[in-house]
Amino acid sequence: MISKRITALLAGATALPLLLAACGGSGDSSSASGASVSSLTVLDYYNNDPDKALVQKGLDGCATKLGISIQRETVPGDTLIQKVLQQASSKTLPDVLMLDNPDVQQIAATGALAPLNDLGVTADGFAQGIVDAGSYDGKLYGLAPVVNTIALFYNTQMLTEAGVQPPKTWDELKAAAKKLTKPGRYGIAFNANATYEGAWQFLPAMWTNGGDETDLNSPQVAEALQLWTDLVQSGSASKSVVNWTQGDAKDQFAAGKAAMMVNGPWQIPSLQSTPNVKWGVVQFPVNKAGQTPVAPLGGEAWTVPLNKDQAKQQKAADFVKCLTSDENELTWAKARFTVPTRTALLDTYVKDVPSMAAFTEQVKNARSRTGKLGEKWPDAAKVIYQAVQLALTGKASPQDAFKQASGG
Repeated sequence: MISKRITALLAGATALPLLLAACGGSGDSSSASGASVSSLTVLDYYNNDPDKALVQKGLDGCATKLGISIQRETVPGDTLIQKVLQQASSKTLPDVLMLDNPDVQQIAATGALAPLNDLGVTADGFAQGIVDAGSYDGKLYGLAPVVNTIALFYNTQMLTEAGVQPPKTWDELKAAAKKLTKPGRYGIAFNANATYEGAWQFLPAMWTNGGDETDLNSPQVAEALQLWTDLVQSGSASKSVVNWTQGDAKDQFAAGKAAMMVNGPWQIPSLQSTPNVKWGVVQFPVNKAGQTPVAPLGGEAWTVPLNKDQAKQQKAADFVKCLTSDENELTWAKARFTVPTRTALLDTYVKDVPSMAAFTEQVKNARSRTGKLGEKWPDAAKVIYQAVQLALTGKASPQDAFKQASGG
């Protein structure tokens, strides 16, 4: 869900564009003359079930449709980028490569990926945030069949007992969290740790309020950080949020130690295993009337590395096109509690999976983290999570935290 830090790795790979211009994928150039392509290699980081098996089913379906076989390799998520750079150096890049969507632009910037536009793949019918996430320098390099985002979970029983409605504004959120807080239970749980995950969880407040990563010293950004600070300083949220992961927030919610939480749909299978916890989901609240809830876009995009074997490269693009077909998007979304990326499918999806209604609505206006800063996004994300840490630990006011975090 969250971008892996690859800037440091890429810093040592300045020769990649020249290197990649001369390197192919996993095969030779024999099929460039028109010989049929019988197999493709695929690399992704879904190395654990159930996702590994679910993704395999989708890959196999497209392989059958295209009349090819696939050789799939899976690696742990935190090793994928290093693997990609190693394969670039050894000229063994796969034919089809899956990347966390915030990493697409950084890898495209090295010259490693083929523009999908040039291979007959378009983003027609996809939400703009999804197009932004897979594009670099005006060209499309990756497409995601399904995506996710974050919203506000709430314990229906706790809210009913307290006479609280699911909050729609920040004032309502703070009031609800305060009323729901009692010994042994916080009103809300979220992740504000010093990682990109902590920055990701702050974005709904920042973006919904009109804040922007291109100007982290704006009043709108400070107001968003004030919301986080108010929740912690009032005791409605634990001071431990500065160390919690999204998994920790889920554990607190599932154990009845938090009445609400900011989290994503990947937590739903775990919550379903605790049937005593009844829950609902709403979009992230707005600060002022007229604002639109805006959250970050999560999920993986499928790309085609450059390959001197033109026929194989085209077949790989056809494979990506197949993965993002209507049928595959709906199948994957239903199986994995994710959201289809083709907007025309959303109404059908919500009818079939009503528990995903709020997330689906949230995705319509979700933003790509790299949409404005591109490959420079990780630098802004670092400033964001450091500023959040400074404010929540009392080392800086919300108004001064971003200046301190950026060294200003």
